[in-house]
This record gives sequence, structure tokens and C-alpha cells, in this order.
Amino acid sequence: MSEKIAASPGLIERAGIEIIPESERTAKPRDLFWPWFAANVSVFGMSYGSFVLGFGISFWQATIVSVIGIVVSFLLCGLIAIAGKRGSAPTMVLSRAAFGVQGQKVPGIISWLTSIGWETFLAILAVLATATVITQLGGDGESVALRVIATVIVAALIVAASVLGYHTIMKMQSVLTWITGVVTVLYVILAFSHIDFGAVLARPDGSLGQLIGALVMVMTGFGLGWINIAADWSRYQKRTASDGAIVFWNTIGGSVAPVILVIFGLLLGASNEDLLNAIAADPVGALATILPIWVLVPFLLTAVLALVSGAVLGIYSSGLTLLSLGIRIPRPSAAAIDGVILTIGTIYVVFFATDFLGPFQSFLITLGVPLASWAGILIADILRRKKDYDEEALFDSKGRYGAWDWTSIITMVVTSVIGWGLVVNNFAADAPWNNWQGYLLFLIGGREGDWAYANLGVFFALVLSFLVTYFARAEKIRRQEQV
Repeated sequence: MSEKIAASPGLIERAGIEIIPESERTAKPRDLFWPWFAANVSVFGMSYGSFVLGFGISFWQATIVSVIGIVVSFLLCGLIAIAGKRGSAPTMVLSRAAFGVQGQKVPGIISWLTSIGWETFLAILAVLATATVITQLGGDGESVALRVIATVIVAALIVAASVLGYHTIMKMQSVLTWITGVVTVLYVILAFSHIDFGAVLARPDGSLGQLIGALVMVMTGFGLGWINIAADWSRYQKRTASDGAIVFWNTIGGSVAPVILVIFGLLLGASNEDLLNAIAADPVGALATILPIWVLVPFLLTAVLALVSGAVLGIYSSGLTLLSLGIRIPRPSAAAIDGVILTIGTIYVVFFATDFLGPFQSFLITLGVPLASWAGILIADILRRKKDYDEEALFDSKGRYGAWDWTSIITMVVTSVIGWGLVVNNFAADAPWNNWQGYLLFLIGGREGDWAYANLGVFFALVLSFLVTYFARAEKIRRQEQV
């Protein structure tokens, strides 16, 4: 039988991975703008300007790949959000239609690790930004007590909002959108004088391989980093909602702020080599060093709130993913468990790790390959389907979707293995445990060639998985919808 819930008014959302009942599906497509915009309006987006320039490309090249990478990656999120409307269940439950009820646990584990990694990363940035701004204000940013307090506050905010659930998060995001938006505009105005257009335009062009590498990094850092939770926020949509409207509002909400922020970050990073290097160690805090003292407190508060906003989306969805793996606990408890993991990870990095940005980006590309493969499979599955999901079959291994879909599972495994062979660990010194990748790079010029750093494996996994699934599973999907 399908798992459904009765309407559950109250402070804490009780819905877990169950199908949302018709009476609760009251959201409109435009409501999707708020969570995606609030989670991506963070000044952290400006730091990506420095990350992109790190590939050795010019300002204009960086601008083009940033705009394309951000918009296309959030467009892919929008396509997966369609499934949320059709099935009114979390992303990783709806993915059972493509992988089987039990087979879904394979990409489910990858999804959970990705979400945990992202939310912990954002919490770490919030703590480090706090320390940097306190130092700018004349305090002791290296104080253990200060960092402990910052860690506790950040973790508490993230976990509390995640435990309260969907309705609280949606209200919180709509408020944070305005607060973070206003202060971000203020930052742009105050930092504009630091732009040196001569230095910006003097940067030389990079090769095609460097361009592709920057594009992949932008896509994995923005939309592909959220793609495994895209349907979690559309499951409260009315069944009559337009697919096109859902894709549109998801794409606009996710991409409009990052496009502006990354371009401004490109201008700042290309103007100041010291700032470019400082961002690598403290992506948000470094941006505060060029501000006048009087604006540091509002900058800190909004920067932390914006990072918390993004982490809340991640931990809420990682809790749902944990439940989809078969762990039978209430959704608030699942969010709390992930909150404990987030706190431990934050404490470790803030107090014990010597470097975290390099290992994190290395981790992001590694998980980005199978996640891209999963996305290609699910998007193909969604585009092939013409009807709403069979709600009962999503929870029944003997239903129309079966226990294991070996076509999807084998496709994901094979494309991931090939994809890992076509990516390289850009942070060999900081993350030597990840140097096993790149075993197929000899096919495109070796580890020292321009294409080695293009991370073509992510594109390969996404596109090939989509094509294989779109054609190989077409007949099976047709039969499923005739049952």
C-alpha cells in the first residue's frame, strides 16, 4: 500500500517520505522561487568568481561559462522538480520508478553523502566567516571560545529549521530572501570601487579545455549540487500545476542571484590578486576584508543567515534521503541525526583541519560523477513518462516499478566508472586519497594536457546516462504506464 499521511497542522512537519495528500498540495509554481533564491543569494556566490578564474581563463570567458553553467544546471533541477508535482513524494522516493524500490538505495547513498557534504561545508563557511569578521572588528577571531559559540549557534539554527520542516522553511526563506538581498546589494555598492577594469580586461584567454573545466565546476557547484533534492520542494505543488511553470520558477529562483554574484566576484577577483588568493582559504570572510568597519556586522549576520539558509535545504532533504534508504524513524529525528553529523564535521574542520576547500572540491567532483549519471537517468525517465506515478508501487517491491531496475543500475555503474577515469584530482597535495581517478586520461592527452582538468567525466556521465536510459528503457516505461 502507498504511504499517505493525514493533514498535520502544527509547528513541526510530520510528513516524512510519505505521499502528500491532496488536501496538503496547495503550493503554486511561483512559491518555488523563494527557497531556491534564498539558498543561492549568499555572498559565497561571489567566491566562485575566484574559483572560475583559477582555471586560467579571461574575464569574458569566465562570464560566459558562469552564466551557461548556472542557468543550465538549475534548469536540470527544474526538470527533476516536475517529478515532485507528479508524485508528491521526495526526490529519492520518486527515483524508485527508475531504479526499482530497492535499487534506488544505490544512488540514495550517493545523494545522502552529497547532501551531508554540502550542508557541512556551508556551516563551516559560516563559522570561518564569523571568525574573520570578528578579527576585522578588532576581536580575536582565533579564539577557541568564539569558534565554539559560532559553531553551536550555526548548527542550532540549521538543525532547528530542518526539524520544523517544509512550512517553516518556506516562510523562513521568503523572509531571508529580502534581508540577504538588500545587504548583498549594499555590498556590491560598497565594493564597486575596488574593481580595476584595466586588470580585469588584461587577463588572457584560456584554452577550450580550461573553459570546459570551469564550466563543469560551476555546474557541479550550483545546480548539480542541488539536483538530488529538487523534487523535495515541489511535492506540495497542485497536480494541475504547469510543468513549464515549475521548471521556470525553479530555474529563475536558483540562477538569478548566482549569475549576478559570480560576475561581480569575477570583477573583484580579477582586480585583486591578494583577494583572489585569500578567498581560497576563507571564501566568505575574505570578501569582508574590503568593507568599511561600520557595515561588517550586518554583512556577517546576513552572510551567516544565507549560508544557514542553504544548509537548511540540504539537511532537510538529507533527512528525507536517510528515510528513503529504509531507516524507519520520524522525519524530525532523521534531520536531527544529520544535524549531529554536520556539527561533528564542522568541529573537525574548524578546529583540526589545516585545509578544507581543496579536499571539498575534490570530493565534490568525485561524487559529482555518479550524481550526474543518476540525474541523466532520472531526467530521461521523467521526460519519457506521460502519467502521474503509481503511489502504491513506489513503496512496494512487487509493484510495477519492481525491486531492482538493472538497466538503470548498470548504466549508472558503467558511466560512473568511465566518468571517474576522465576526471582528475585538482587538489593532489590536499587530498592525496583521491589520486586514483583519471585512469582514462591517456585517451585525451594524459594528465598534463589541457583536457585533463576539464573534468569531462561529469559531462560524459550525465549525457550518456540520459541517452542510454531514454532509449533503452522507453518500452519498459510504456509497459509500466499501461498496467
